[in-house]
Amino acid sequence: AGIALNLARGRKPDCHCFGQLHSAPAGWNTLARNGALAAVAGLLVWQGWKGSVGPSALGWIGTLSSAQLLGLIGGLVVLGLLAGQWWFLLSLLRQNGRLLVRLEALESNVAAGSAVLSQDGAPAQPAEGLPVGAPAPAFGLEGLYGETLTLNSLRAPGKLVMLIFTDPNCGPCNALLPEIGRWQQENFEKLTVSLISRGDPEENRAKMAEHGLQHVLLQKDWEVCEAYQVKGTPSAVLITPDGKVGSSLASGVEAIRSIVAHVMRPQAPVPVIKKLGEVAPEVKLPDLEGEVVELEDYRGQETLVLFWNPGCGFCQQMLPDLKEWEAGPPEEAPRLLLISAGTKEANEAMGLSSKVALDQEFSVGRAFGASGTPSAVLVNEHGRIASEVAIGAPSVLELLGTN
Repeated sequence: AGIALNLARGRKPDCHCFGQLHSAPAGWNTLARNGALAAVAGLLVWQGWKGSVGPSALGWIGTLSSAQLLGLIGGLVVLGLLAGQWWFLLSLLRQNGRLLVRLEALESNVAAGSAVLSQDGAPAQPAEGLPVGAPAPAFGLEGLYGETLTLNSLRAPGKLVMLIFTDPNCGPCNALLPEIGRWQQENFEKLTVSLISRGDPEENRAKMAEHGLQHVLLQKDWEVCEAYQVKGTPSAVLITPDGKVGSSLASGVEAIRSIVAHVMRPQAPVPVIKKLGEVAPEVKLPDLEGEVVELEDYRGQETLVLFWNPGCGFCQQMLPDLKEWEAGPPEEAPRLLLISAGTKEANEAMGLSSKVALDQEFSVGRAFGASGTPSAVLVNEHGRIASEVAIGAPSVLELLGTN
């Protein structure tokens, strides 16, 4: 009755009938399923009221002999083992399928040189969603005031388009709305930010108007989310001006912020390659506690300046090796200074003990001649360049003294 009343009023609340195993918007199929279950329950109540419900479903077990009972137990054990075997094989096949999809996405990224929009040379980490470079699924949805917007109309000005998938009942989504409003106002020359929401238009209008949000579209169910392989909210993906997927799917607030930081990074000239023996560029950046870090403070000992990004897939792959090095650095190993992009929270979550200085514009990396992450330069005790730019985890770890 509750589901029927909500559907009659045009509402589709999330159905959690199976707890955390599955959740989907309630619909007419939900009503039909509940009606069938209610009919079975009603039949049992009706028969029980008449006193003719019949024997117990398991009453026949009491009539079995000992040999028959042992045979029944043995058969059930065999069936259980077969069911477990098939479940294991099915899980293994699904896992292999996911690995193949991710491997294909990684290969496409490598073949293209990197993710389309990683301007520092860091390929996007393989993740859920459509592969980078795939055609972006087209759609046409109504806005908050009855207007119709399509993907083609959003990218008509020739700018990048960021689709942010949200929900009015999602707490992290609502907390992100003020930032989305700032992104739309401050970055409109480079980026068109559009929200793909769902639910009641009136409810969405009230939330979006509070923050002055534009380009808000309403999907009827999860049709656009399914087309873009979005599993939860908030999530976001970039679309290039030629209508292709420009980034891996970003799931969660921090991942979305990382994409915006990459897109809004100002275009800069080609990094200046520093020669061995030249004075190292000046480093003067805030650390995670807000205190200023200067490379001058590291004079007197070799220092490896490591350029990093928590949102870089290759950095994440290298993270366990870096932690192992921190736990037991080799003798005469250099000191380590990380120059990282990303938020304070994302960098703290890595759990590194080395000093981390924040450089959202990657200006220090370019000054050292680096063009991506992870990469590093060795600076000697006199503050001069002591190595070429090491690119990639193996080269960086070699400068750290690992074999």
